Amino acid sequence: MGLFDFLKGKKAKQAGDVLLAMPLFNKGQSYEIYRVIEHLRTEWKLTVTRVEGDDQTATFSIYGETIALAAIPARIPWGDIQGTARYAYNWPTAEQDLADHTGHALITVMTRNASNLDRFKVLTMVIDSVLGTTKAAGVYQGAQSLLVPRDQYLDGADVLRRGKLPVDLWVYLGLRQSEAGNSVYTVGLNAFGKQEMEMVESKNDLAALHGLMLNVCAYVVGSDVTFRSGETLGYTADQKIKITSSKGVFVQGETLKLQL
Repeated sequence: MGLFDFLKGKKAKQAGDVLLAMPLFNKGQSYEIYRVIEHLRTEWKLTVTRVEGDDQTATFSIYGETIALAAIPARIPWGDIQGTARYAYNWPTAEQDLADHTGHALITVMTRNASNLDRFKVLTMVIDSVLGTTKAAGVYQGAQSLLVPRDQYLDGADVLRRGKLPVDLWVYLGLRQSEAGNSVYTVGLNAFGKQEMEMVESKNDLAALHGLMLNVCAYVVGSDVTFRSGETLGYTADQKIKITSSKGVFVQGETLKLQL
């Protein structure tokens, strides 16, 4: 069964039900489906069932989630890559490294039987198995504004193997500096059914803000926490971070503002 036949037959309930990621390849490279499946079974100790298709399009099931994998022998539109690379502080050479990419894989977690967190774990396992069996340069996740280089993604997958959450593979933390102060914001929490968060024009160090926001995101995602406007958050007895909801500064829509 081809990927597009599957998409027609199993229409998602809503756009947020589908998780997408695109490993990028140079020099005409791609993946081999049997090696990806074997990697999932041996390295992740997963039971992979209902495997159908070939190296062009394939579907299979993990933990009741249906995954589609397709080889796309074409470049991702350069405007999409360039726009994301501009803010990919984790991959400063992204534009240079991907300028001549020749194709990509499309990984789709189609069904929604598990929790959002478990579905992202499955996505990471599949991406890791594609990277682990190919020379893919990195991964593009447009919905989360993420461009992740190969080595960072493999390191993040190892974090998942150790039972921790590689939040930086799932949520982009944007950083901004101005005369008024330092800011950090999230892109991707909405895929977990949560409001995006911002810290705006803080006098605190940017690295400290990044670390704090990463910890808060891990708490929200890992414990399925939903903050409400007017609540407070603290990691010590003396710390009280005020939470309010208002129009986003760096993100569209309403966001939660964390005020130290």
